Amino acid sequence: MQEIVDMLNGFIWSPALIYLCLGTGLFFTVLTRFVQVRQFREMLRLLLSGKSSDKGISSFQALAVSLSGRVGTGNIAGVAAAIGFGGPGAVFWMWIVAFFGAATAYIESTNAQIYKEEEDGIYRGGPAYYIEKAMGQKWYAWIFAIATIVACGVLLPVVQSNGIGDALVNVFGDGGTVSSFMGDLALTKVYAATFIVLILGFIIFGGVKRIANFTQIVVPFMALAYIIIACVIISLHIDLLPGIFMSIITDAFTPMAGFGAAIGWGVKRGVYSNEAGQGTGPHAAAAAEVEHPAQQGLVQAFSVYIDTLFVCSATAFMILITQSYNVMPEGSSVFIVQNLAEDVVISGPAFTQIAVDSVLTGFGKPFIAIALFFFAFTTILAYYFIAENNVSYINRTIKIPALRFVLKVILMSAVFYGTVAQPSAAWGMGDIGVGVMAWLNIIGILIIFFMSKPAIKALNDYERQQKEGVKQYTFDPVKLGIKNADFWEQRIKEQRLETKDVDLTQEKS
Repeated sequence: MQEIVDMLNGFIWSPALIYLCLGTGLFFTVLTRFVQVRQFREMLRLLLSGKSSDKGISSFQALAVSLSGRVGTGNIAGVAAAIGFGGPGAVFWMWIVAFFGAATAYIESTNAQIYKEEEDGIYRGGPAYYIEKAMGQKWYAWIFAIATIVACGVLLPVVQSNGIGDALVNVFGDGGTVSSFMGDLALTKVYAATFIVLILGFIIFGGVKRIANFTQIVVPFMALAYIIIACVIISLHIDLLPGIFMSIITDAFTPMAGFGAAIGWGVKRGVYSNEAGQGTGPHAAAAAEVEHPAQQGLVQAFSVYIDTLFVCSATAFMILITQSYNVMPEGSSVFIVQNLAEDVVISGPAFTQIAVDSVLTGFGKPFIAIALFFFAFTTILAYYFIAENNVSYINRTIKIPALRFVLKVILMSAVFYGTVAQPSAAWGMGDIGVGVMAWLNIIGILIIFFMSKPAIKALNDYERQQKEGVKQYTFDPVKLGIKNADFWEQRIKEQRLETKDVDLTQEKS
């Protein structure tokens, strides 16, 4: 099984995908005239001003749902793996992916808003929807939908729950073992898996509103607490910070772990963590209630900053500043850097736990375990939300009433398995899911751009209204030459009818 997973990852995560992720981000950054910099103040305004409706969640709730997908195990264990396999320079390439990826996040999330639909009283959308409507290729949309259901319903939840299990074992030990068809399992992991599945079932059977309400409370709190602890540790070693910066920059271009290792691991874990281009963020973006599609695109671009430039950087600085890491190139058995015992697992949360514990003795391991639980659990909720959106997409054509229930059962089973599984197998499966979705989505948004440029047209329209100082933004896709944006075409008709009714009432009075 491990050999099959490694072979598939070798094909999926070839240098071609790495260059595609970086190149696409740079391409859209130039075309949007660095929208992630120019509209930074507007991102903050939109984040705090949006409102929800009976059909859609607020911009902040959509951000929280998408952040719950972005801020997960990748921010703790993923950063550790990037450093452990690629050296400190991998952190630099994570930053590069985040900066350019913010433009990609704008494009894909704006597309999702433009081509969203209303179904059963709520908004639905995502890459499958905009691939079908903007590209006109339903077969390609189906491939993405099926790949996303498998990735977010099975493969990616395994990674998140695995991080929780490993972190708890680092705190409490294995608690003894129990024999099963999967071999000997640590009782600590079995108890954790049971607890997680019970809570998960309660929330996902409550629908998207319950997921949004849960994540909008938990995500900001957990991210803020994590960053505060990181700031405390960094401030206690502030004299070492310039040297850490230099090691990150130097190793990014002369990688200690071998040519391409820093870039490869930085991009791979950067994409896994911030998900820009992967096609997961657009699902939450489509569910938001906004006046103009570009607004949610800007909010989603900001989420990439929060994930990588804040949370991932916090993890990296804690690990590097306390020297709580080893570096061993993938496939090698020789350490290039060894600061810790050789049995410390590189692909797990141990580096981060040791880093915090080295400063705050007795606090580090349990704190990271708690943080990882919330990070990973909310990410699993986001994965369910994404998978369910794609089930809804398939149900538009083939009605299978039990499909949502089957998805819930499969996801809960995957979470249980992931909690008790070995880290190497879990991360390999997760990388397959991320890679396949990234290939399909990035190719899709590039083709859509060359066909009709909907997200660029929306940005230009939004910035025109900004300059005019309008009090309420409007979006007329027909006027902009955007086809098949059925939801917005209907909305603009309703707005015109309301305006006409108001004018008639005023004339009569």
